[in-house]
Amino acid sequence: MLNRERIFAEIQACVELSANDTERFAVLAVRVLGLREINLRFGYERGTQAEEDALMLIRHTLRPVDSVCRSGDDSFVIVLPGMCNRNHALLAASRLTHVFDQPLNRGSSPWLGRVVMGIAIYPEHGLNADLLCRHAERALDLAQQRGEHLAVYEPHIAEVEILHEELRDAIEANRLQTCFQPIRNLRTGSMVGIESLARWTNPRQIEISPSEFVPFAEQSNLIDALTRWSINATLRHAAALRETHGLTIAINFSPRAFNRPGVVEQLMDALAIWGMPPTAIVAEITETALVEDLESSVKSLSRLRDLGVRIAIDDFGTGYASISYLRQFPATELKIDQSLIGIMRNDPRTARLILAIIDMAHHLGMAAVAEGIEDQPTQDLLADMGCDAGQGYHLGRPEPAADFVARFTAP
Repeated sequence: MLNRERIFAEIQACVELSANDTERFAVLAVRVLGLREINLRFGYERGTQAEEDALMLIRHTLRPVDSVCRSGDDSFVIVLPGMCNRNHALLAASRLTHVFDQPLNRGSSPWLGRVVMGIAIYPEHGLNADLLCRHAERALDLAQQRGEHLAVYEPHIAEVEILHEELRDAIEANRLQTCFQPIRNLRTGSMVGIESLARWTNPRQIEISPSEFVPFAEQSNLIDALTRWSINATLRHAAALRETHGLTIAINFSPRAFNRPGVVEQLMDALAIWGMPPTAIVAEITETALVEDLESSVKSLSRLRDLGVRIAIDDFGTGYASISYLRQFPATELKIDQSLIGIMRNDPRTARLILAIIDMAHHLGMAAVAEGIEDQPTQDLLADMGCDAGQGYHLGRPEPAADFVARFTAP
């Protein structure tokens, strides 16, 4: 049942306590996926019990000063006062994610819930209850669009409208930019690979995140053109590095690309044109693809792997892929998502989870790669855990591919 009046009162009380803007607090919009299915499969009585179980789990995970209000049958709003910084809110969100590892239904039909969260922080993301709630909800929608378990409100892209003709023209006229980011061996620090990243600044000089324009391309039938551009733009720059022994080039592929015919042939033809061997390429696909269309993805990626291309599961740890999916997926690398890496030093449970992921990857014959490494202590901890490689601002920021190649190949 919607309880907006109580929710707004809780938030407004925090606003008044933080009137001098020196103390931050966070508002979390939380959706527990799976509650509707309980109602449909097991009846409304059990569904109601599962909702109460979800509320109880959330309350038991929070601090005494935190508050939670139900905002719908499967939705909640949480207010977290006294947040020193954004990372404190992320830690609270991480604890909520972990607590939903246990079954919701206490009856004879247990059901695992999955949480998706959006975070808005006072005063950066709003100065009143209405704005903070709406911005937390927008962040929640963004997390669901990305297939992630949480997102923080992003004011610089939330209001940006993507126009079909602008993105189409940018692809056709090669006005998107290719950036390269180094991937390094965590023990030696030597560069072992590069990830190719697409960047787009629209005609209004607004930088659009790939997490926005790639889903737009998927929904507007531009994904084929974007995939072709990404392959050829990456290989055009990477060809200058092909004499570098052992350096791999990672290219991100949309899961939708593997639902369409010809993507394997596109990549092989482009490799032939630019004189690159398949063994130099890592095809990255998000964990979400394992859930969305496993059969189609496995078929195409198995063909690529048979031809020598390496396969990486990107953003691992943010989706809901099961171990059985990993057993079928022809991956050679497992990339641990930055949302886990960023909190591992302050959250022992997350650190243990990352160690388990690294061990699992090795037992499955895959290399473990960490994303989002921001400092030396995190690199050292991951190296001690046996993580093979990593990337992040501490190890090298993305830069225009032409500049990267010129610097790397300079005498």
